[in-house]
Amino acid sequence: MIKYSYIIAFLPLLSYVLIVFFFSKREKTASGIAITAVVSSFVLSLIALFETLADHGPHIFEYEWIVIPGLKLPLSIFFDPLTAVMLMVVTIVSSCVHIYSLGYMHGDPRFSRFYAYLSLFTFSMLGLVLSGSFFVTFIFWELVGLTSYLLIGFWFEKKVASDAGKKAFITTKIGDLGFLAGLLVLYWAAGTLNYSEVYHQIEENQIPAIILTAAGILIFCGAIGKSAQFPLHVWLPDAMEGPTPVSALIHAATMVAAGVYLTARIMSIIVVSHTAAMTIAYIGAITAFMAASIGLVQNDIKRVLAYSTVSQLGYMIMALGVSGYTAGTFHLMTHAFFKALLFLGAGSVIHAAHTNDIQQMGGLAKKMPITSKTFFIASLSIAGIFPLSGFWSKDEIFASIYHEGHYFLLALAVLVAGMTAFYMFRLCFLTFTGEARDYHVYEHAHESPKTMTYPLIFLAFLSIFAGWVGMPWLEHGYSSFVYFEHPHHAAANYVLMIVGTIAALSGIFLAYQMYYKRAIDPVKMGARFKPVYTFIYNKWYFDELYMGTVIKFAYWFMEVLYRFDQGVIDWFVNFVGRFGMFNSRVWQTFDVYVVDGAVNGAGFMTRWFAGGLRKIQTGAVQNYAFVIFLGVVLLMLFKMI
Repeated sequence: MIKYSYIIAFLPLLSYVLIVFFFSKREKTASGIAITAVVSSFVLSLIALFETLADHGPHIFEYEWIVIPGLKLPLSIFFDPLTAVMLMVVTIVSSCVHIYSLGYMHGDPRFSRFYAYLSLFTFSMLGLVLSGSFFVTFIFWELVGLTSYLLIGFWFEKKVASDAGKKAFITTKIGDLGFLAGLLVLYWAAGTLNYSEVYHQIEENQIPAIILTAAGILIFCGAIGKSAQFPLHVWLPDAMEGPTPVSALIHAATMVAAGVYLTARIMSIIVVSHTAAMTIAYIGAITAFMAASIGLVQNDIKRVLAYSTVSQLGYMIMALGVSGYTAGTFHLMTHAFFKALLFLGAGSVIHAAHTNDIQQMGGLAKKMPITSKTFFIASLSIAGIFPLSGFWSKDEIFASIYHEGHYFLLALAVLVAGMTAFYMFRLCFLTFTGEARDYHVYEHAHESPKTMTYPLIFLAFLSIFAGWVGMPWLEHGYSSFVYFEHPHHAAANYVLMIVGTIAALSGIFLAYQMYYKRAIDPVKMGARFKPVYTFIYNKWYFDELYMGTVIKFAYWFMEVLYRFDQGVIDWFVNFVGRFGMFNSRVWQTFDVYVVDGAVNGAGFMTRWFAGGLRKIQTGAVQNYAFVIFLGVVLLMLFKMI
């Protein structure tokens, strides 16, 4: 199966093509095709995983694509244990989201289009995971960005949703610019972008350290954007305006996971460049703490989870920055399951209560027993409570940081663990326990249909047991399967286990006292520490900062250009014409065709050209994307034959 692993990605693409061309008006058929495709990809990924367990690889497959003098860019697949694990993560979560959406998106007028987008999104991420070169990775990287834009802004008739899609697209493109620059630097130094060839040259010390540092930091800029790391994290909370299944897919298994996956792929650079490694580690640490602090006081159920995702991604990036390849990727796997469960659980609550505000909820456990129980399981897992999945992956991160001697980062990681436990159980207690604070919300609440609850139960099982493969006592566990250079089997550190557990239990206990027992008044606490509360409630004022600097400057600069055109250029034309320096007719021709043409011609030509293309173009972004994707796929298939 490994040799034909590209089929795993092509099945969701085939689903997209079939839905768009043949079944856009037949909702049941469209959803059936999409679910069948992604579940089939999961089965094939499982087969590939078992093959990889027997033969770790890596397995490299190359197909000629672009070959011209001085430039060779093949289509390649790089299949190693990390690839196998990520394929499982993506297909499992995507399958759950596809099935869950049957109930959540029922009755939506664009139901079939939603499933087409889900299929395209899944194809993009699977293609990224299978990529065998930085060049192919960049192609799928951009496809992930495009499809996320389509899904975040799926309800585009809502201005907040369309704005959120644009914000996500533009913000991540800032990071992508750095990624592209890093690829150019790497290609200039190595003469290739294939993973295996670049890794070999790094091992042989054929690339200067300063070049590796520059390339590593620039490539990591792409991860900063996609994985919502400081300072490009601002798009992710706004992405909650998309349908909740989209939030689960973006936060658990796709888009944001892409940045962590890319960082893992440049581990060869991280281990030889101390500057790049520390840059990555401290950006992850800052992100983890900052996002966790914001999550402490948010009242929108999805935004609490959004900042939780940003914080947990910071954990993973921090671990990778201190060379914790196994720890960072292990937490990426476990996080995918319990975070998908949390978002789908939040969607179940929103579907029943018709509100996102946890201050209007309360007592919903009586009305929604399956949702509430599975949500508590996921919350215990993300808090790092023994013996759930999150406990083992967080403990692995603590052990990696401690082993490398970064004690400040370790202290910060433990603090964030306590904060995580607090905001998650604040969310749980306000949503599911106590008395109803809004009787209208409570009266209309009900348990979600089976198409929504069955995925919750399955993900709850994984949130409990998936992390057991990483127990430190196992001889052949996760650390002996996914590793960098050689297996790193961290010995059980009972002190760190106890410290992490105490931090988590302390956070849960404080939330219990404030929001369940009401022994501590949160309103009085907020008033007592008002400056701090206001600061973190307003998300550290990042949006205001960017609006007052970058965005305001962009608008100001555009206004300057406009006034220069209207004032200086036009004034100069009138001034010269008034003194008769040219024949009036000649000058009028010069004014119209040269001066104004230079300024406005680009816009006029664009409109004229677009008018001609309008007859063969639909104006729908998804159709443009489809033509591009179809061309790429046909070219790939042609080269493989």
